[in-house]
Amino acid sequence: MDLYKVIQHLNAEKEKLERVIASLEELQRFAGLPLPPAPGSGKGRGRKSMSPEERQKVSERMKKYWSSRR
Repeated sequence: MDLYKVIQHLNAEKEKLERVIASLEELQRFAGLPLPPAPGSGKGRGRKSMSPEERQKVSERMKKYWSSRR
């Protein structure tokens, strides 16, 4: 199979999909439906916040750990 033809076919399919997606987004916008958030635009992954009690427990646990390592 000719690689050039495959690439052309895939690019044509990509353009069709982009047109369909754009038209669906327009319909959604005119219907007044909210657009879903873009990927990666939401709250990022990170550390959860700790309560003072949790922080104290971690502190005690780490003191015990490091004292046993010395």
